[in-house]
Amino acid sequence: MELILWRHAEAEMGEPDEGRALTAKGHKQAWKMAEWLDHNLPNSCKILVSPATRTVQTAEALGRKFKIVDDLSPESTVEKILAATNWPDSREPVLVVGHQPALGQLAATLVTGSPQDWTIRKGNVWWIVQRERGDISGNYVRAVMAPDLLTK
Repeated sequence: MELILWRHAEAEMGEPDEGRALTAKGHKQAWKMAEWLDHNLPNSCKILVSPATRTVQTAEALGRKFKIVDDLSPESTVEKILAATNWPDSREPVLVVGHQPALGQLAATLVTGSPQDWTIRKGNVWWIVQRERGDISGNYVRAVMAPDLLTK
């Protein structure tokens, strides 16, 4: 299975938290990452998005159909995300557009096997692939996009 974690792009400050929209810089981040994703995501990829305004706006930049999932809200947990994505049993890749700290905690758990507080920066993607080949199995990070690649 492939699990792609996309943290929402830069958003305005304010309350309520779920209603915060992307800034102009955030829209630019989202469009640039969406362009990269569109060239790399398989057509069969399932896209799951938090109901927060900033995550919906981030996902809209991709121009593909997506499903809003309440369990991916800013208060989500590793367990809720794993259940929503059907990890590790999904037959198709799954893209999650979500929030810190849950996305970073999920990446750490899948890559190291133990819960840790990792950070996924705003607008960035971590692509995690589960592989089982003979006696070797594990989860690997396939691609990490750095913010400086997106702002040039």
